[in-house]
Formats: sequence, C-alpha cells, structure tokens
Amino acid sequence: GARALIVTARAHTPTGAVVSAARARALRAVLRAHPHTLLIEDDHGHGIVDLPLHPLAGVTRHWAFVRSVAKAYGPDLRLATLTGDEVTVDRVRGRQRLGPGWVSRLLQRTVVRMWADGAVNGPEVAAAYRARRELLIDALADHGVEAHGRSGMNVWVPVPDETAAVSRLLHEGWAVAPGARYRLATPPGIRITVSTLTPEEAGPLAEAVARAVTPTKGRVQA
Repeated sequence: GARALIVTARAHTPTGAVVSAARARALRAVLRAHPHTLLIEDDHGHGIVDLPLHPLAGVTRHWAFVRSVAKAYGPDLRLATLTGDEVTVDRVRGRQRLGPGWVSRLLQRTVVRMWADGAVNGPEVAAAYRARRELLIDALADHGVEAHGRSGMNVWVPVPDETAAVSRLLHEGWAVAPGARYRLATPPGIRITVSTLTPEEAGPLAEAVARAVTPTKGRVQA
C-alpha cells in the first residue's frame, strides 16, 4: 500500500548505512513489482563518502534523484540538484516560487563556481571522515562499547538509556544527539558527530561515553 519510497543512498543518519549492490538489486526487484510507487533517492553524501553509489532509479514510472550541497559545502547554501522523470520534475518546477523558499541566484552561482574550481577535495574529505569514525569506534571498542559508522560523519552508539547518556555526557562537556528522533522500534542509542573530532579528543570522548553507558550499580546519591 505504500505510495512512495525515500532512500538515503549513502551517509545515512545516524548509522552511516550505505545501500550496497546486493541491497540495491533486492530493492529494485521489489519496486519492479510496484511501478507506480514514487521513488525519491537522496544522495546528500556525494563528494564526502568513499563508498560507491548503487542507485535504484529506472524501475518505477515516477522518480527523483537529489544531491544537496549542505554536507559538503555548508547547510547555509540551501541548494540541491534534482533529476527525475519528466512529470515529477515538472511538478517540482511548478511548486517553486520566488520568496522565502527560493534560493538566490548569487548562491547558485557560488556553488557552481565552487564545483568548477574543485573547492572541496572529495576523496580527501571522505578519507578524513573515515579516519575520524574509525578512530572513535576503535577507542570505544577498547572500553567495551559497541559503535557503528559505515560512512559519513556520524557514529551510532547503542545505550541503555538515551536521556541519562546524553545528560551525563553534557555534564562532562560533550554534546551528542539522542537517538529517539532517528528510530521507530529499534533500541535506544546516541548519535555522535565526528566531523571535527581530533585524535587527541577520541580517547577522552570514548572514556566519557563508556562512563555514560555503564549502569551505576550500588551508587548512593546524596
């Protein structure tokens, strides 16, 4: 009964999940049986992810493929490129308007110039994010804490109590996001963004997370 499917191809928030070739084949098989489903693919990780794209487009009548510049260049640009079937693209054009929802021509030209000049070194950025994710994941593993981060700039850490973990980390000077906003029926967790994480910070952060996710047994509060 679904009317539409929205897929984040790479750098999925919060786990960094990526649609693999096998997963893409399985999803295309499902979509092929439901050609009237609207398919929307969001590849916001383009340019900052070192894993290949496996698109799903081509098996449904209506589809759209979107790439934004928010992650690679900054959210203030509020710009994305879109392609799709003729009807879907025409409907998007029909809803564009001048006003608060319109992206200025100046910002559009700025982004085009940044693309042309190669302002962002995609492979270098992707490698840096991978190194920071793996650094934190390894540091957490040293403390017996499970963590996940396949691509992008986030690491997902399962926790017994999101509110307690977020509060304890904030008390120690670390800001993380509670997982409730990203999940429906899965167990609790926290999202840690590593986009600016330094090697010197990984160890102390991992120690703080380990303390935050460990139940306090036999501790008496005054």
